[in-house]
Amino acid sequence: MGTSANGVARSLNLDVPPGADGTPPRVVVVSYRLGGADGVSVEAAKWVAALGKLGCSVTTVAGEGEADHVDPGLGTGSYVTGKVPPLPDEASLRSILALADLVVVENLFSLPLNSAAASVVAHALAGRPALIRHHDLPWQRAAFRAAPPPPNDPAWCHVVTTERSRLELRARGIDAVTVHNLFDPHPPPGDRDAARGLLGVGEGELLVVQPTRAIARKGIPAAIALAEALGAHYWLVGHAEEGYAPTLEALLRTASVPVHQGRLPGLISATTGMEHAYAAADLVAFPSTNEGFGNPPIEAALHLRPVATGPYPVADELRAMGFQWFDARQCRHIRRWLARPDGELLRHNQRVARRYFNLDDLPGRIAELIVRVGQNSSSRRAIEVPFVARRAH
Repeated sequence: MGTSANGVARSLNLDVPPGADGTPPRVVVVSYRLGGADGVSVEAAKWVAALGKLGCSVTTVAGEGEADHVDPGLGTGSYVTGKVPPLPDEASLRSILALADLVVVENLFSLPLNSAAASVVAHALAGRPALIRHHDLPWQRAAFRAAPPPPNDPAWCHVVTTERSRLELRARGIDAVTVHNLFDPHPPPGDRDAARGLLGVGEGELLVVQPTRAIARKGIPAAIALAEALGAHYWLVGHAEEGYAPTLEALLRTASVPVHQGRLPGLISATTGMEHAYAAADLVAFPSTNEGFGNPPIEAALHLRPVATGPYPVADELRAMGFQWFDARQCRHIRRWLARPDGELLRHNQRVARRYFNLDDLPGRIAELIVRVGQNSSSRRAIEVPFVARRAH
């Protein structure tokens, strides 16, 4: 879940002139879903903001959520709701993509959630400059382990969020560039007292916050067990998806500690206010078993909050960069730290997050990718590589 998509369109202090013909480069961002609180929507919004600061004119297209053009045929209905989505409006989609100097595809080629949508977009982009972003890869999910690799084209540049994904793609014959998810190094402070007051968490009581959606791989039982071991309130901020609601209801009903579920009216909505959840937390729980990346531990570090993580593979890759996160299964260690908090550990994690995951670096990283894809392409405009390259070097 993490910080909302609407909360990332912040100033990046860049001023880039338009292209040689006087018009800005035209970029289309296309995905299954945009504008929500899911990780792909959040990260796509960061890219849209950075592309705008690079002087690009950005149009968004998605099957669900908030976008300039919404085509239900691009959605994930069959996977999330069990309903088969309509076929994409191929003529309309091709007309939108035909105007683009560059297309950014957000996870649409990564997980086989709508094969018809992926096929239409892939055919429309054949030989066209495109940045293909992968937040997940199919074999990283048990349900899709037998799925084939994403489509590929010499004119495209694949972009992944972890080295794990880059190496796995390379083993399947696809070169990719790693660009980690990046974050506001100075996020707005939250209102701890207001959030805890709305939840009814008393002074001196512990609050374990899980800032995620409720789906099977997020480790909800482990987070509840951690809160029970600590004698803390448990707050799951997100809502149930992917048919998880009955399981969640049973878990919350049988928990032996006070439980809270959902956002806070007037303070935390579907797309804004997550800083208040982090401010309210004494511990952030993220005991996931599998993640494409996993934003909350880094966001928690920036908000100076301790984190208990699960055994998902990407956590080891990020921890190797210097983060000092607790193992969610080591309750005794966590309890001892909460009894005597070490502020230096929190400041250390914040320094690591600011050094390696700074959102201010994103425009430059995207500019480098645009140069790369421009070199692979003989497009009519080459995406105005010369003026963008000045920001890359």
